[in-house]
Amino acid sequence: MIEGPYFVLTVVGVLGTGLVAGAFCAFSTFVMKGLASLPPAQGVAAMQAINVTALTPAFMVVFIGSAALCAVIAVVTFVLWPEEGTVELLLGSALYLFGCFGVTIAANVPRNNKLAEMDPGTPEAIAYWPTYVSEWSMWNHIRMVAASAGTVLYVLALT
Repeated sequence: MIEGPYFVLTVVGVLGTGLVAGAFCAFSTFVMKGLASLPPAQGVAAMQAINVTALTPAFMVVFIGSAALCAVIAVVTFVLWPEEGTVELLLGSALYLFGCFGVTIAANVPRNNKLAEMDPGTPEAIAYWPTYVSEWSMWNHIRMVAASAGTVLYVLALT
Protein backbone atom coordinates (compact mmCIF):
# COMPACT_ATOMS: atom_id res chain seq x y z
CA MET A 1 0.00 0.00 0.00
CA ILE A 2 1.14 3.54 -0.72
CA GLU A 3 2.33 5.28 2.46
CA GLY A 4 3.56 8.59 3.85
CA PRO A 5 3.65 11.78 1.80
CA TYR A 6 3.00 9.79 -1.39
CA PHE A 7 -0.26 8.56 0.17
CA VAL A 8 -1.26 12.16 0.95
CA LEU A 9 -0.48 13.26 -2.61
CA THR A 10 -2.67 10.50 -3.98
CA VAL A 11 -5.55 11.23 -1.60
CA VAL A 12 -5.43 14.91 -2.56
CA GLY A 13 -5.32 13.77 -6.20
CA VAL A 14 -8.51 11.76 -5.61
CA LEU A 15 -10.16 14.82 -4.11
CA GLY A 16 -9.08 17.22 -6.88
CA THR A 17 -9.87 14.99 -9.83
CA GLY A 18 -13.15 13.97 -8.21
CA LEU A 19 -14.22 17.58 -7.68
CA VAL A 20 -13.46 18.46 -11.30
CA ALA A 21 -15.25 15.33 -12.51
CA GLY A 22 -18.28 16.39 -10.47
CA ALA A 23 -18.30 19.89 -11.93
CA PHE A 24 -18.08 18.51 -15.46
CA CYS A 25 -20.75 15.91 -14.64
CA ALA A 26 -23.12 18.72 -13.68
CA PHE A 27 -22.58 20.36 -17.06
CA SER A 28 -23.00 17.07 -18.93
CA THR A 29 -26.14 15.98 -17.12
CA PHE A 30 -28.18 19.15 -16.66
CA VAL A 31 -26.48 22.54 -17.01
CA MET A 32 -26.00 22.46 -20.78
CA LYS A 33 -29.45 20.92 -21.29
CA GLY A 34 -30.94 23.74 -19.23
CA LEU A 35 -29.03 26.39 -21.17
CA ALA A 36 -29.98 24.79 -24.49
CA SER A 37 -33.65 24.99 -23.53
CA LEU A 38 -33.45 28.79 -23.26
CA PRO A 39 -33.96 31.10 -26.22
CA PRO A 40 -30.55 31.22 -27.98
CA ALA A 41 -29.71 34.80 -27.00
CA GLN A 42 -30.36 34.00 -23.34
CA GLY A 43 -28.38 30.75 -23.54
CA VAL A 44 -25.42 32.55 -25.10
CA ALA A 45 -25.50 35.29 -22.47
CA ALA A 46 -25.78 32.77 -19.64
CA MET A 47 -22.88 30.66 -20.95
CA GLN A 48 -20.75 33.76 -21.44
CA ALA A 49 -21.37 34.65 -17.79
CA ILE A 50 -20.55 31.10 -16.67
CA ASN A 51 -17.32 31.13 -18.66
CA VAL A 52 -16.22 34.37 -16.99
CA THR A 53 -17.13 33.05 -13.55
CA ALA A 54 -15.26 29.78 -14.16
CA LEU A 55 -12.02 31.74 -14.43
CA THR A 56 -12.18 32.87 -10.80
CA PRO A 57 -9.69 31.41 -8.29
CA ALA A 58 -12.23 29.08 -6.66
CA PHE A 59 -12.46 26.79 -9.70
CA MET A 60 -9.03 27.50 -11.20
CA VAL A 61 -7.22 26.39 -8.03
CA VAL A 62 -9.03 23.05 -8.15
CA PHE A 63 -8.78 22.60 -11.94
CA ILE A 64 -5.20 23.74 -12.52
CA GLY A 65 -4.05 22.58 -9.10
CA SER A 66 -5.29 19.08 -9.93
CA ALA A 67 -3.38 19.15 -13.21
CA ALA A 68 -0.20 20.19 -11.40
CA LEU A 69 -0.76 17.52 -8.77
CA CYS A 70 -1.34 14.85 -11.43
CA ALA A 71 1.94 15.86 -13.06
CA VAL A 72 3.72 15.61 -9.69
CA ILE A 73 2.16 12.21 -9.01
CA ALA A 74 3.27 10.98 -12.45
CA VAL A 75 6.86 12.21 -11.94
CA VAL A 76 7.08 10.81 -8.40
CA THR A 77 5.69 7.50 -9.65
CA PHE A 78 8.34 7.32 -12.38
CA VAL A 79 11.09 8.17 -9.88
CA LEU A 80 9.97 5.85 -7.05
CA TRP A 81 8.33 3.17 -9.20
CA PRO A 82 6.34 1.70 -6.29
CA GLU A 83 5.64 -2.02 -6.12
CA GLU A 84 1.90 -1.39 -6.06
CA GLY A 85 -0.32 1.13 -7.83
CA THR A 86 2.17 2.23 -10.47
CA VAL A 87 -0.04 1.49 -13.46
CA GLU A 88 -3.10 3.04 -11.80
CA LEU A 89 -1.21 6.20 -10.82
CA LEU A 90 0.31 6.69 -14.25
CA LEU A 91 -2.95 6.02 -16.09
CA GLY A 92 -4.94 8.20 -13.69
CA SER A 93 -2.49 11.05 -14.16
CA ALA A 94 -2.47 10.67 -17.95
CA LEU A 95 -6.26 10.58 -18.14
CA TYR A 96 -6.63 13.77 -16.16
CA LEU A 97 -3.74 15.60 -17.84
CA PHE A 98 -4.65 14.69 -21.42
CA GLY A 99 -8.32 13.70 -21.33
CA CYS A 100 -9.47 16.44 -19.00
CA PHE A 101 -6.97 19.30 -18.85
CA GLY A 102 -5.71 18.84 -22.41
CA VAL A 103 -9.19 18.54 -23.89
CA THR A 104 -10.23 21.69 -22.04
CA ILE A 105 -7.35 23.65 -23.58
CA ALA A 106 -7.66 22.16 -27.07
CA ALA A 107 -11.44 21.91 -27.44
CA ASN A 108 -13.58 23.69 -24.85
CA VAL A 109 -11.59 26.91 -24.39
CA PRO A 110 -11.43 27.75 -28.12
CA ARG A 111 -15.21 27.35 -28.32
CA ASN A 112 -15.63 29.50 -25.22
CA ASN A 113 -13.38 32.16 -26.72
CA LYS A 114 -15.36 32.18 -29.96
CA LEU A 115 -18.62 32.49 -28.04
CA ALA A 116 -17.17 35.31 -25.90
CA GLU A 117 -16.56 37.41 -29.01
CA MET A 118 -20.24 37.35 -29.97
CA ASP A 119 -23.04 39.67 -28.94
CA PRO A 120 -25.76 37.32 -27.60
CA GLY A 121 -28.61 38.82 -29.66
CA THR A 122 -26.90 38.82 -33.04
CA PRO A 123 -27.87 36.43 -35.84
CA GLU A 124 -24.29 35.08 -35.76
CA ALA A 125 -24.55 34.14 -32.06
CA ILE A 126 -28.04 32.69 -32.45
CA ALA A 127 -26.90 30.59 -35.42
CA TYR A 128 -23.73 29.41 -33.61
CA TRP A 129 -25.45 28.51 -30.33
CA PRO A 130 -26.76 25.01 -31.30
CA THR A 131 -23.36 24.06 -32.75
CA TYR A 132 -21.61 25.39 -29.65
CA VAL A 133 -23.88 23.43 -27.29
CA SER A 134 -23.45 20.21 -29.27
CA GLU A 135 -19.67 20.40 -29.74
CA TRP A 136 -18.87 21.83 -26.30
CA SER A 137 -21.04 19.19 -24.63
CA MET A 138 -19.40 16.33 -26.54
CA TRP A 139 -15.95 17.47 -25.42
CA ASN A 140 -17.24 18.02 -21.89
CA HIS A 141 -18.49 14.42 -21.77
CA ILE A 142 -14.98 13.27 -22.69
CA ARG A 143 -13.30 15.34 -19.99
CA MET A 144 -15.91 14.26 -17.43
CA VAL A 145 -15.23 10.59 -18.19
CA ALA A 146 -11.46 11.17 -18.17
CA ALA A 147 -11.50 12.98 -14.82
CA SER A 148 -13.84 10.35 -13.35
CA ALA A 149 -11.67 7.49 -14.58
CA GLY A 150 -8.57 9.25 -13.23
CA THR A 151 -10.26 9.49 -9.84
CA VAL A 152 -11.17 5.81 -9.86
CA LEU A 153 -7.64 4.82 -10.84
CA TYR A 154 -6.16 6.90 -8.02
CA VAL A 155 -8.54 5.22 -5.57
CA LEU A 156 -7.53 1.81 -6.91
CA ALA A 157 -3.87 2.74 -6.42
CA LEU A 158 -4.60 3.32 -2.74
CA THR A 159 -6.12 -0.12 -2.22
